[in-house]
Amino acid sequence: MSQHAPQAPLVHGQCDPRFEAVRAALEENFRERGELGAAVCVVQNGETVVDLWGGWADAARTRPWERDTLVNVWSTTKGPAALCVHILADRGLLDLDAPVARYWPEFAAAGKESVLVRHLLSHRAGLAGLREPLSLEQLYDWELTTKRLAATEPWWEPGTRSGYHALTYGFLVGELVRRVSGVLPSVFLEREVTGPLGIDFTIGLPEQEAGRVAEMVHPPAVASSEQAAIFSQLAPVAIAALTNPVVGAEEANTALWRAAELPAANGHGTARAVAALYGVFAQRGMYGGRRILSPEAAERAREGQGACRDLVLGAGFEAETEVALGLWLSGPNKSYGPNPRAFGHDGFGGSCGLADPEAGLSLGYVMNHMGPHIADDPRKMALIDALYGVL
Repeated sequence: MSQHAPQAPLVHGQCDPRFEAVRAALEENFRERGELGAAVCVVQNGETVVDLWGGWADAARTRPWERDTLVNVWSTTKGPAALCVHILADRGLLDLDAPVARYWPEFAAAGKESVLVRHLLSHRAGLAGLREPLSLEQLYDWELTTKRLAATEPWWEPGTRSGYHALTYGFLVGELVRRVSGVLPSVFLEREVTGPLGIDFTIGLPEQEAGRVAEMVHPPAVASSEQAAIFSQLAPVAIAALTNPVVGAEEANTALWRAAELPAANGHGTARAVAALYGVFAQRGMYGGRRILSPEAAERAREGQGACRDLVLGAGFEAETEVALGLWLSGPNKSYGPNPRAFGHDGFGGSCGLADPEAGLSLGYVMNHMGPHIADDPRKMALIDALYGVL
């Protein structure tokens, strides 16, 4: 038996018979697409129709993935971070068309006085990365990083193009949340959304939860020559956004990463939690019997800000992409299914959250074996294709 590849693990949980294709796709991800441990959850019109998990929570395959296994979802965290901003705007405490400097005066430095709140949400602020080197220790220092971002000049004219703010997004929208609400996004999200709704999701990871978190595992190695070729094609802004500092599975498994406030990248939760958070948008602001956003505010979140070839991720997509106010539209890539106005967010290595208000659907997919894709990981797309195939 030891001569053969490890047997595909059993998939556990519940699945409405109508959605058996989603179970089959998850099982196929384990058999054919290198899945280690993963979970998927689908909510339709407020009812959980798929809640499945399987595999292993560690590289050594000693800890089975359980119903309540938590995992770092990387940029899938950006949806909940944007939700915090939309809640404040919905309450009239924040104007999406106001200059950021109205709430954060220091931000007006270096020609940024006309940058609007909507530019931060839609990756159009020109602050995709810092020019000066940023160490991991400095990244974990909220005050230092937000101060540097307030002082820096944009890479391009704000509002004209989008360029993915991989890590800086969390500090920019997060400091806005802190200036308006008085608390960091992790506290605001828990107080206003995850606490009242009982959603198993946190920005950062409380120390007492470390026992149920999955180990992140590196994506397949890329040959150094191939890596050099990739980097030679990147513009300086892309290098700043994606490699200053370099973060990956190794960093995500540390106590320092988990203790930090990184609203762009260190959300920890279950697939069920991701489906619930994106479900707030899918159910037009209502979730679990509570109104989190007005229908108008939930709709505003997917207001397209103009399609373009993203200045940071452009090479990773065949077509132009369009960022709405904190989430990406499905668009011609069908990143979140066939409805071009469905929207969501992918996380580094594969995870995703999806909201489709027309279909009344939200989906959460989380995993610990990171793939090499910037977005639209084949495992995620297999689950989405299976889901829409049965509707």
